[in-house]
Amino acid sequence: MDSLSSMDTLNPTERFSNRVADYVKYRPDYPASLMDYLVECVGLKPEHVVADVGAGTGLLTQLFLKQGNRVYGIEPNPPMRAAAEDGLRAYGNFVSVAGQAEATTLEATSIDWIAAGQAFHWFDQGAARLEFSRILKPGGWVALIWNSRLMSDPFHQAYEHFLLAHLPDYSRVKQRRPTAEELAVFFAPAAMTIAAFDHQQVFDFSGLRGRLLSCSYAPKEDGANCGTNYGVMMEELRSLFERYSHQGQLIFRYTTHLYYAQPYPNSKTE
Repeated sequence: MDSLSSMDTLNPTERFSNRVADYVKYRPDYPASLMDYLVECVGLKPEHVVADVGAGTGLLTQLFLKQGNRVYGIEPNPPMRAAAEDGLRAYGNFVSVAGQAEATTLEATSIDWIAAGQAFHWFDQGAARLEFSRILKPGGWVALIWNSRLMSDPFHQAYEHFLLAHLPDYSRVKQRRPTAEELAVFFAPAAMTIAAFDHQQVFDFSGLRGRLLSCSYAPKEDGANCGTNYGVMMEELRSLFERYSHQGQLIFRYTTHLYYAQPYPNSKTE
């Protein structure tokens, strides 16, 4: 499977290392309705063992932990993994693992659920598929999840133009996001199901700035990775905020997309 498997110069394992603090503080978590759906409509149970692959700082991991699941947070980036360990230390059912989608280090047929939040587009899909099939129990599930900006929202339409104008790396990262058709091929021959949920964050300008800087394609203050002068870019971001905010607050809207399948549908999970 070719698709988006090339790791090329985007360096997925390292490119978040210098933005962990912004990631922890400003990246969105996932809506409670997502977990409600997995429990009520798909059959997630507290006794199921979960591998959160590409767990990052643990935003998705925490949802499963609160449900009572034992969760292996698989994360190759040391600073991101350390942030997850720090933020989730209160959960006795959390296990931090230095691994990656293509080599999780987990035992064969040991996992009931494999989840990936905001991470699958960085995986080598062919190698990840082999690894998922190795660690997943018969009857287990794979769930791929993204928070996507709501592009019907006028602010997000303007923000998209802003990103394209100022951040040369944004287009390359955006192109890595697989389509529903590509995901269906990844899951084949199992039938893929799609669900969507509303989600949002509320930001002041400092929060909007932090949300931008949490992204792997965003520049730091030295101006590297920026198509225009850093100061000019921030002035335009301020202008966007003032245009679309209300009483000093901006609603940053998302649709949370869930793509899931049961690769071995004829067996039962233990």
